[in-house]
Amino acid sequence: MESKLTRVESDLIGAREIPASALYGVQTLRGIENFPISNFHLCDYPRFIHGLAVTKMAAARANHALGLLTDAQAQAIEQACQEILDGKHHEHFPVDMIQGGAGTTTNMNANEVIANRALEIMGHERGEYQYCSPNDHVNCAQSTNDAYPTAIHVGLYYRHLELLPHLKELIAALRKKGQEFAHVIKMGRTQLQDAVPMTLGQTFNGFASILQDELKHLDEAAADFLTVNMGATAIGTGICAEPGYSEKCVKAMCDITGFEFKLSEDLVGATSDTSCMVGYSSALRRVAVKMNKICNDLRLLACGPRCGIGEFNLPAMQPGSSIMPGKVNPVIPEVMSQVCYKVMGNDLCVTMAGDAAQMELNAMEPVMAQCCFESIDLMCNGFDTLRTRCIEGITANEEKCRNEVHNSIGVVTALNPVIGYKNSTKIAKEALETGGSVYDLVLEHGILTKEELDTILSPENMIKPVKLDIKPRR
Repeated sequence: MESKLTRVESDLIGAREIPASALYGVQTLRGIENFPISNFHLCDYPRFIHGLAVTKMAAARANHALGLLTDAQAQAIEQACQEILDGKHHEHFPVDMIQGGAGTTTNMNANEVIANRALEIMGHERGEYQYCSPNDHVNCAQSTNDAYPTAIHVGLYYRHLELLPHLKELIAALRKKGQEFAHVIKMGRTQLQDAVPMTLGQTFNGFASILQDELKHLDEAAADFLTVNMGATAIGTGICAEPGYSEKCVKAMCDITGFEFKLSEDLVGATSDTSCMVGYSSALRRVAVKMNKICNDLRLLACGPRCGIGEFNLPAMQPGSSIMPGKVNPVIPEVMSQVCYKVMGNDLCVTMAGDAAQMELNAMEPVMAQCCFESIDLMCNGFDTLRTRCIEGITANEEKCRNEVHNSIGVVTALNPVIGYKNSTKIAKEALETGGSVYDLVLEHGILTKEELDTILSPENMIKPVKLDIKPRR
């Protein structure tokens, strides 16, 4: 029985009571019941909801231009979509992101919310679908198999553009530390062994540079989201869509968003192809791999405070132990590393799901979308946390860095062009065996004068290519 608290809606399976307060309908309700899978719900991903609204608004404009929607229907659908783009009604998108049916539940969730809100705008009651139907009007000339991936593309492109400033701000913070520490001489290391001198500024500029390179790769991967398969309908043949619909719909998407969307050249091929998500997830994984390398270095180079490398200090964020008084742990690089591992894991999921396409469709798109949206969210939060709670507060231990260079055997490499490999090896071996310094042993053996040695081992001559006016002693 229908009551004031509920309304009755029917579908292929039968009739169900829907909460009167809900903008969604019977097919959304079935999706809620069928897929209690994860804690990831569509309402947690506003840009995905925006993608659905853009797609439905564009379809309504195209169908209205083709005479398939009345003025009242088209105007009401567009107003409902605009309200969603303005941030309204998102609580009526409760379905699980991970679902069977290749996204049909999500598509119908959008169709029902938009239809019911359009009905209210038109002066009708929710559920009076004879005036504006989720299927016949909001979903006109569409299938889940073109509307759903198109909405994913739109949503992920929005999120990509929002990700970039977070990464750029982190890069800028690393560059600032590079400038601040440009004068701090330290030892570089390869394979965890002493290598040759460099500056702490070069270390942080190196961090910034490897991340800077990824901005281009992210942009290139995201560009694929601007190609959509609207008008493909069920399998790419365009059944149930009128001639010219695809072009009108894609143009409307461009008008609504300001993005340069284009139609795929082969809609049959595009409908089962999820490689754009595979590619973008891979680009995120590249960032994660580099980001984790940076976090590992931050923890190693700051380890101590007295019995480790200790070249610089990470800001103290919280007590590090429930049993060891005074211990402070590098919790921010640690959490960023865990973000990176999650992004890498999500990428594996996206890759495996992308490999699961069969015939004219890939039914695993929902988990691919969830992973991509989640990875972007994690990256945005991680970048900001690392920047504000770690990078910006790092201070250098200049004396410790300088002493390491002075006592290092690795500085003998700087002498190699002048005294030759054989003499350099002899000095290095003796320094290892006796504990003496390279500087003192070179003078003791009379290989170079003090003036020559000071010139070669001056910081500015050890951190970049130089031409020395010193006669070789090989």
